[in-house]
Amino acid sequence: MMTNIPEIRLGLIAVSRDCFPVALSEKRRAAIAAAYGDIYECPVTVENEKDMLKAVDDVKAAGCNALVVFLGNFGPETPETLIAKYFDGPCMFAAAAEGDGDLINGRGDAFCGMLNCSYNLGMRHLNGYIPAYPVGTAEDIARMIGEFAVIARAAVGVRDLKIITFGPRPQDFFACNAPIRGLYELGVEVEENSELDLLVAYKEHAGDPRIAEVAADMAAEMGEGKYYPDLLERMAQFELTLLDWAEAHKGARKYVAFADKCWPAFPQQFGFEPCYVNSRLASRGIPVSCEVDIYGALSEYIGACVSGDAVTLLDINNSVPASMWESRIKGKYDYVLTDTFMGFHCGNTPSCKMCSDRAVKYQLIQNRLLENGGTPDFTRGTLEGDIAPGEITFFRLQCDSEGVLRSYVAEGEVLPVSTTSFGGIGVFAIPEMGRFYRHILLEKRFPHHGAVAFGHFGKALFEVFRFLGVKDIGWNQPKSLPYPTENPFA
Repeated sequence: MMTNIPEIRLGLIAVSRDCFPVALSEKRRAAIAAAYGDIYECPVTVENEKDMLKAVDDVKAAGCNALVVFLGNFGPETPETLIAKYFDGPCMFAAAAEGDGDLINGRGDAFCGMLNCSYNLGMRHLNGYIPAYPVGTAEDIARMIGEFAVIARAAVGVRDLKIITFGPRPQDFFACNAPIRGLYELGVEVEENSELDLLVAYKEHAGDPRIAEVAADMAAEMGEGKYYPDLLERMAQFELTLLDWAEAHKGARKYVAFADKCWPAFPQQFGFEPCYVNSRLASRGIPVSCEVDIYGALSEYIGACVSGDAVTLLDINNSVPASMWESRIKGKYDYVLTDTFMGFHCGNTPSCKMCSDRAVKYQLIQNRLLENGGTPDFTRGTLEGDIAPGEITFFRLQCDSEGVLRSYVAEGEVLPVSTTSFGGIGVFAIPEMGRFYRHILLEKRFPHHGAVAFGHFGKALFEVFRFLGVKDIGWNQPKSLPYPTENPFA
């Protein structure tokens, strides 16, 4: 159950230029409300600045946290754009198409008015969401509103988000390090803590009376034979530690994500790997990114808001062996070898997104490093198995070394092909992945972590990043559309 993302209460405000019939905007507004259904229809039609203030007060009183500003006719460009200034939340601007009346007394000219609206928003440096084609019938605009509601959920969530970190970052994973300036520009708050702070809080939860209930829930989730009984109490204690820390430290913010250091000291001091616990929180909309990856946590959280579902963070990890592609993929799926790769992490993907053979296991790499490859003890606690096949979107929002926000979005799928490997892992396929890997991921210096949403959400994520002000959004372009850095003679 997703408990850490916003609920959007939409409001609808109609505007009207005083030289056009106000009844035209009001009639068209009512048609939109009827077509969409779950939206608050503001009774104040905005013709001037005083109307604007009344309308904003009205939708605030109604509990709205996102708005649709509707140009039922040409619209008054100053009052309508000032709505975005005085309303504390995302605003979509859309306009009425003609066709519901005569073209003399029933013509609204909203197609023209939308141009002035956009121009005025730009002049005032106000951020308004304008759909790809923002002019339509009531049914058209109802569809636009449905898409906007998802974008608004992500925007509201980011604005009210605090990312809590426990670090510092591992020495060999500076790729996960990035300036926090970009977070502040987005409105995200950050609280950075030490691993020692987390260890102290964990020890204080020893004997917590809630541990037994959480441990039983873990056992029920995994099923008999798919977990280590002696680890349940420790893992349950850690889950309660994180949840209590989130509640105690969210401060003025409503939503929380974590970016935690998970190795090499963590398993030795806590007595287990945190991956399975991290997966459980992610399934509730509380991402816990690995290796103190702050922008990974932010990306995951945006994905949770957009999809309304569990997400994960994976390494863009290893190539698919040619022999595997030849025997299991070629001729069965429409991908060349370089379209495929394996997405992997130690064990943080929620169990609901994995195949039925998933189980709590041990971290092989850490076992080699910290336990000399012996019988696993404190390196246990990962959630391992193949990731379930289906549609996915791979994406990331990142701040580069110059403080510039960049992002990428690519849709693809997890293939129903056994990985025959370890960790939480899947065989991923993204059209033109090879070129995308070189000319976006490598060329623009993205780190190895990518967020994964389970479904195709590229359209919504692209619009979210645009609305958040990200100018550089990479995507997996077809062969017919070369990248700027692609050699035309190759």
